[in-house]
Amino acid sequence: MGTTQAAHYPQTIGTFTFIAKLLAILPRLPGMVYHLIKGLKAIGGNRAVSWGSVLEDMARRYPDRPAVKSPDGMLTYRELNERANKFAHFIISKNVAKGDVVTVCLENRPELLVAYCGTIKVGAICSLINTNQRGDSLVHSFNLNKGKVVVIGEECWDFFSESRSAIDLSGAGLYLLRDRGEKGPSGIEDITDTLAGMPGENPSTTGTVTLKDPAAYVYTSGTTGGLPKAAVIINKRMLSAMFWFGRFVTKITSRHTVYIPLPFFHTNALTVGWPAALNGGAAVALRRKFSASGFMEDVKRFGVTHFVYVGEVCRYLMSQPEEPGQDRTTLKYVFGNGLRPDIWLPFKRRYGLKKIYEFYGAAEGVGVLTNIMNFDYSVGTSLTPFAIIKYDVENDAPVRDGRGFCVRAGKGETGLLIMEISEKTPFPGYSDKKKTEEKILRDAFRKGDMWFNTGDLLRNMGYRHAQFADRLGDTFRWKGENVATMEVEKAIDSFPGVSSSAVYGVALPAGDGKAGMASIVREEGKNPDLTALTVHLRSSLPKYAVPLFIRFVGDFQWTATHKIKKTELKNQGYDPAQVKDGVYVLLPGAETFVPMDDALYRDICAGKFRF
Repeated sequence: MGTTQAAHYPQTIGTFTFIAKLLAILPRLPGMVYHLIKGLKAIGGNRAVSWGSVLEDMARRYPDRPAVKSPDGMLTYRELNERANKFAHFIISKNVAKGDVVTVCLENRPELLVAYCGTIKVGAICSLINTNQRGDSLVHSFNLNKGKVVVIGEECWDFFSESRSAIDLSGAGLYLLRDRGEKGPSGIEDITDTLAGMPGENPSTTGTVTLKDPAAYVYTSGTTGGLPKAAVIINKRMLSAMFWFGRFVTKITSRHTVYIPLPFFHTNALTVGWPAALNGGAAVALRRKFSASGFMEDVKRFGVTHFVYVGEVCRYLMSQPEEPGQDRTTLKYVFGNGLRPDIWLPFKRRYGLKKIYEFYGAAEGVGVLTNIMNFDYSVGTSLTPFAIIKYDVENDAPVRDGRGFCVRAGKGETGLLIMEISEKTPFPGYSDKKKTEEKILRDAFRKGDMWFNTGDLLRNMGYRHAQFADRLGDTFRWKGENVATMEVEKAIDSFPGVSSSAVYGVALPAGDGKAGMASIVREEGKNPDLTALTVHLRSSLPKYAVPLFIRFVGDFQWTATHKIKKTELKNQGYDPAQVKDGVYVLLPGAETFVPMDDALYRDICAGKFRF
């Protein structure tokens, strides 16, 4: 059975604690129930309601309120809507219609939000490229769902150009949006000025878009399948998040500002933070790249009241020197996922937070668990059906009883989280139907039922609350991204002198998730150049996917189904006392892997390096 290491924080909820939290939330219950019912009515059926129609409504109600705050400029709701309309009319002029794909590759600047909203108003699907991807991953994301219109930001032109020859642009209109320059690069049509001259009126197409229509493709940062998959985000999901995070969980109004320094191709930004702000006419504050040192300056400059995080961001913030008055700003509420238990309370105290709304949800998932009652160390509960079932990690399968049904994990036990798929909680899946079917667990508790397999282990805390424990399989999470071992192994195996490799995640003392480690079998008589290997990996993989540790082994142990046995390799990790054939580490800022010795291992364990 799957186990996790013992921790020094509460792993179950006691009766007294639960009653105390329940009493604390009672005054809010009538309002929460009201907004829940209102939200359910608003997203019921398949009405002609969409992200675009809500934006138009907010522009009527709050025309002069800030909608977007950014170091790159500010937009009111009127301006955001008008610019989205201009983009919509432009792509309509290029014969983009409902169901077509518009590919957008831009950094976190207001124009990205404009393009996204404009695309949805037409009923087209906005394919949001992960600007951290390089090489095969980048090409795959462009080619998986071919855009009828492809818009590249000037700031992305260099890395796009490097992969352009492998990207299928046949039949596509390729266009540039300038960044800060007066003139964009040659070889591509610059539409910056063209957009400015388009009509600013709401397009008639907005009224044809329904709740169940797809709005976006968000590319996962890698799975056990290797290359990214395109999770389908439908309008209903975003509107559900508006009511859930913007009204039911925490009441956000036009007086608030929600700070989202995460990329908008990340679901925490796209389907959590921004919907919560839009629902109440609040502003979103964004940044191109997160800056821990500039965080407090942004909080003060933008008047931030709510902050959307991932765990790695919180760790960076806690590594900054403490400043006087950090606990006495406008910032009072945060919501996100992956906040490490060991910094949970210090983070809460340092920034004077009233509540941490930790949640659990997958980009392609069918439900969400949310820490509504403000329990420390918990991802909360869900109003839609979910279960934590016992899981056999060695055989990579759910435990089933004598009747063939799954077995629920008891209080304090760790198991696989599954979420029921039904008409009320549909699973849009991926653009690849085969990948969609692989995520469905059937006949879990009765014949014919269907459940979404999250691939994650959670601990049953009792009272229908859960605590995140670990990820299953070969995918591990690092720097807020899912790292696909098959993608990394493919890059390593293509390097001269490598026969085969096995990649897995290993824990670091001061890191969220797990860092990558590779065990490598050399070709006979070959000794791969580590400096050249470093260059190769950095050019072939996203930065977060480059392994930090490698070791060389004579051969692997294999299962009966021809899978490499990684359990012992994971357990040995990068401890030179356990790895007799030597370990190498890629230190921060280094150009190559260096040998690991006992002194260096002790320094890493003491957290002296910021990986």
